[in-house]
Amino acid sequence: METDALKKHSIGWLGAGRMGYAMAARLARAGCDVAVWNRTRSKAEPLAEYGAAIVESPADLAGRDIVFSMLAGPKDFVAITTGQGGLLSVKGTVPKVLVDCTSVSEAASAEVRAFAAKLGTAMLAAPVSGNAKVVKAGKLSIVASGPADAFDTARPYLEVLGTGASYVGEGELARVVKICHNVFLGVVTQSLAEVIVLAEKSGIPRHAFMDFMNRSVMGSVFSRYKTPAIVNLDYSVTFTPALLRKDLDLGLSAGRALDVPMPVAALTREIVQAMIGNGYGEQDFAALLSQEAKAAGIELKPENVEVDDGLS
Repeated sequence: METDALKKHSIGWLGAGRMGYAMAARLARAGCDVAVWNRTRSKAEPLAEYGAAIVESPADLAGRDIVFSMLAGPKDFVAITTGQGGLLSVKGTVPKVLVDCTSVSEAASAEVRAFAAKLGTAMLAAPVSGNAKVVKAGKLSIVASGPADAFDTARPYLEVLGTGASYVGEGELARVVKICHNVFLGVVTQSLAEVIVLAEKSGIPRHAFMDFMNRSVMGSVFSRYKTPAIVNLDYSVTFTPALLRKDLDLGLSAGRALDVPMPVAALTREIVQAMIGNGYGEQDFAALLSQEAKAAGIELKPENVEVDDGLS
């Protein structure tokens, strides 16, 4: 999209952690008029190199047309938007649209949505799939729910952040989609661990097995992205087992409420629980692979093979 079109609306950004920083940087580098707040100002200051302004408080973003948030969790989201000195605390001045990309509960999201609506701000729930490396590669995926006209307003900026955004309807439906996504993430990762260990115990190197899988119809952006971790056992954290367990619990709770049987997800949840109990809690959830190997009576070693993650 042309830079002039992206300057139609002024953009505010709340939160410059690893994800927030990478996402705000994409908007600034695309030519958007971006102002950024972060609790620790020094973490946001390098964004000035891309043309972003750095502000002192969330309230300083109240006059921006569209404000994005990527915060630590539900408590921060509620406090930084609705609390004293928050984004929505300036009398008579509020953004047109608030786009929340934070992973928060439906309850917290609905609370802020109702508060914002009373002041004239439309809110989109817009959780994302990916991490900072995925953002930098332009492959972040976003699901959004809320007022359709607010989505139309925010869409050009959401498209800059990655592969575009999927609009799924009103209210908190995007939060449900994200939970479903993460349940699937857990189930797929455990299933992949099982077939990798089966191949390994048969004498097939992991890099060769994953090369075939990634070329087949069963390959995916996810399987390619996780291949370096699988081959070289790099469990640098992108998503912790505890967070995966939380989302599996949320998914199973929704299944019970809606009478949807989820036997595979339920078993995966217990496998992730065992993972935490067995000492993998501080590693990436991809360590499901090592737990599966241990259960099969083998010990995996890094293959030290350079493999493509599909992001470059």
